[in-house]
Order: sequence, then C-alpha cells, then structure tokens
Amino acid sequence: MNIATLRERIRDVPDFPKPGVVFKDITPLLGDAAGFGWTVERLAERVTAYRPDAIVAIESRGFIFGAAVAAKLALPLQIVRKPGKLPYETVGMAYELEYGTDRVEAHADAFAAGGRYAIIDDLIATGGTAAATAALIESQQASVACCVFVIELSFLNGRDKLARYSVESLLRY
Repeated sequence: MNIATLRERIRDVPDFPKPGVVFKDITPLLGDAAGFGWTVERLAERVTAYRPDAIVAIESRGFIFGAAVAAKLALPLQIVRKPGKLPYETVGMAYELEYGTDRVEAHADAFAAGGRYAIIDDLIATGGTAAATAALIESQQASVACCVFVIELSFLNGRDKLARYSVESLLRY
C-alpha cells in the first residue's frame, strides 16, 4: 500500500449531502483491512512524533481512526461530540459556521491540565470543528500536540484556522 493506493480507496460521491458538494467517502478504505491498517500505521507514525499524552477523536468518523491509533500507541482516547450526545457532565466550545453556530462537547474530566493531546479526524474541510476542539482542549489548561487527518480539502483553507498547531494530513485534495 502507498499514498496512491490510499487515494484509490477514497470514493467521490457528487452532490452529497447537497448539490455542488463532492463527498469524500471513506467506506471503501474501511472495507479494505490491509488499507485501513496501513492508514492507521501512517497516522500513528505522524502522531508519535509529537509525543501526546492522549488522542482526541472528533465525531463521528474521527472515532474510527482515533480509536485505532490510540490502541496502536497504547494511549488513552477522549472523544469530542456534538451537543447532547455525552451522558456525563460536559464542557463545550461554540464555533462559527457560514450561517450560524455549532458546538462541540467533551466530558468535563476528559482533559487533564498540562496534558498534551493529539486531535484526529478523518477529514479537515473548513477547519471549524478542529479549531473548536483545539480551543476546548486549551480551555481546560491542556495543550494541542498536533492535529492529524486522513484527508485535507486544501482548497477550503481549513489549515489556516489551525495555524498555531502542527497539522498533518495523509491526502490533500
């Protein structure tokens, strides 16, 4: 497996979820055990260089990659979700969308003060969710070790919102 083969495992779905959007579908990659394993290995290599104390995975596809990387590196996993999805006391961070706002939440005890956290998600587009996750981590007196993505839609400039952090992606479109 290599980057070109990884790219072949990402399916473009035109006009989903709305007209004009080309959705990057990762299910062919997930259906290829060797390809998925190779991708997790590459993500783990990127994350290891930053020496985080734990992995933070963003809902929902980020959970797939974050959990696998956390297990591979024997690191704790924390999750960030949309509002109202976590059963315990939460802390949250609102962020701006093109038309309105959204919010991410984590359990109140998810981030240890002074801890270093690697953020993992399947894709970075505009960067809003990842930037809100980083701000949430920092609001708990912890720090962001790095942000790592399988796919980056570079034409949407999401990396700009994460300019203060080390950002890595396996594939750029």
